[in-house]
Amino acid sequence: MNKILAQLHQYAALSTDAQEAIGQALQKNHYAKNDFLLRKGQVCRHIYFIEKGALRGFYHTEEKEISHWFAFENDFVTSFHSFITGEPAVENIQFLEGAVLWAIPKDTLHELFDRFHEIERLVRIAYEKYYLRLEERFVNAQFKTAAERYEELLLTHPHIINRVPLGQVASYLGISQETLSRVRAGAMK
Repeated sequence: MNKILAQLHQYAALSTDAQEAIGQALQKNHYAKNDFLLRKGQVCRHIYFIEKGALRGFYHTEEKEISHWFAFENDFVTSFHSFITGEPAVENIQFLEGAVLWAIPKDTLHELFDRFHEIERLVRIAYEKYYLRLEERFVNAQFKTAAERYEELLLTHPHIINRVPLGQVASYLGISQETLSRVRAGAMK
């Protein structure tokens, strides 16, 4: 729990009372590799903090799965559209490794917002970071070559290459696994 509070402090300073309230609201959950946190069609009613493990968010089309994000230790994770709107999720969230997550239900979080404005600020900052990552992904997909996207991934998130199957990395980069192999071979020269 102290690790979580320390990580939350990096987003925004929290009073002792706010820290205690969050500590009481969080629920610790353990998951196995390949479990699903959420499946398409379910409503996401929690926001999670990853203490240990890795997850991916992906869409499933008739032909393939399209990975659109990965999350690791110290990240917040949820199906943002479903969590915010209360509508069924259009994505799946699956564990790539065994994991420990801390969950807080949406209604409890909103109660904490009313009591502690610094918690509302903390979550707003987490949302902003999520938005920035989303915009970076959009810009990369629209304006960078496959090799440039791979190079940026190596520079900004090298742990993804070590912890995520290459087929899912290729999907995340918007390329085929064969193209990823060629790009990686070219990068090693």
